[in-house]
Amino acid sequence: MSGTRAALAKPPDAGDGARSSAPATLAPVSPLPLKQPGPGGYRLEPDFYEPARVPAEVLRYAGAPPSLPVGSPGKVGILQLAFAQNGGRTELVRHYQKSPLQIMHPLYYNTLRPDMAYTYLMSTGGGILQGDRLRTDLSFGPGTSAHVTTQAHTKVYRMEHDYASAVMNIEVEADAYLEYLPDPVVPFVDSRFYQQTAVVLDESATLLLGETVYAGRLARGERHAYAVYASDLEVRRPDGRLVALDRVRLCPGADGESSGVAGLGVLADHDVLAMLYVFTPRVPVAVLADRLHAALAEDFGDTLLFGVSALPGDTGVWLRLVGNDTVAVARANTAAASAVHELLTGVSAPVIRKS
Repeated sequence: MSGTRAALAKPPDAGDGARSSAPATLAPVSPLPLKQPGPGGYRLEPDFYEPARVPAEVLRYAGAPPSLPVGSPGKVGILQLAFAQNGGRTELVRHYQKSPLQIMHPLYYNTLRPDMAYTYLMSTGGGILQGDRLRTDLSFGPGTSAHVTTQAHTKVYRMEHDYASAVMNIEVEADAYLEYLPDPVVPFVDSRFYQQTAVVLDESATLLLGETVYAGRLARGERHAYAVYASDLEVRRPDGRLVALDRVRLCPGADGESSGVAGLGVLADHDVLAMLYVFTPRVPVAVLADRLHAALAEDFGDTLLFGVSALPGDTGVWLRLVGNDTVAVARANTAAASAVHELLTGVSAPVIRKS
């Protein structure tokens, strides 16, 4: 499936039509300014909420929407959360939110890990619209343990002008343990969406990070009718060393087939693409890879295509799978994450509650 993503820790091949020829490295997150330049503060400045680089496949759709322009109230969503260890429990110590992004208070329903904070990222809107710019900053201090997910699927609505973007910055400090496992992204017909995830990960920290994207509103017969879905993942050490770089460039043609999105080497005519990345020093890479493969092989080997590989430098493993049954993919994602959770923490994973 190399036509979907560039190789980890390597720049993309400019000759591949499913990849971008833009520079591989994402710009580092700038420190927060000391003054507030505009009436809304630094958070409402384009330099803060716009991606440092937008792929050419998405940028070509840039334009001024005739309705609410970029930067209007409700078009820029900001969420900033910081967690720290307090009395043996991981607690939220910093919280800023601007609609449409928000959270409720962290929950502690895992009786086997009462110290672990479970946080749901939410939106006051029904989905992502043209011209939306979203930025989320998550910081996890030394020794923290947390699980972050979304309340529901992320719907990316039809767009006639401009595009939408979502920037996610994650910092995981020494000995911290984080599971960031959002629900799938569903790109509607004619949508244009760019998702940028930048992680700063301490060498002693552990991170489970998932990503799932559907071919569209499958129940309505939409299959690769979006204009473009682009996603970048970059993981670095605190000193700037690159750990992993991965990217998606899905650009269907008018018939959803002409650019090879559904062909061999990309999605192989499947409707769901899912990835799980596990970075950890807690167990040997071979043990982790074997556990992930065993968690899926028996129950899903006949219905899903998947593979497990070691990350560069033996920093962890990554799982990639494709399938047509959304329920089976969801079950496989849960089985994989639960197997890793049990291996790394020594206790079984709880059922993640969603309303």
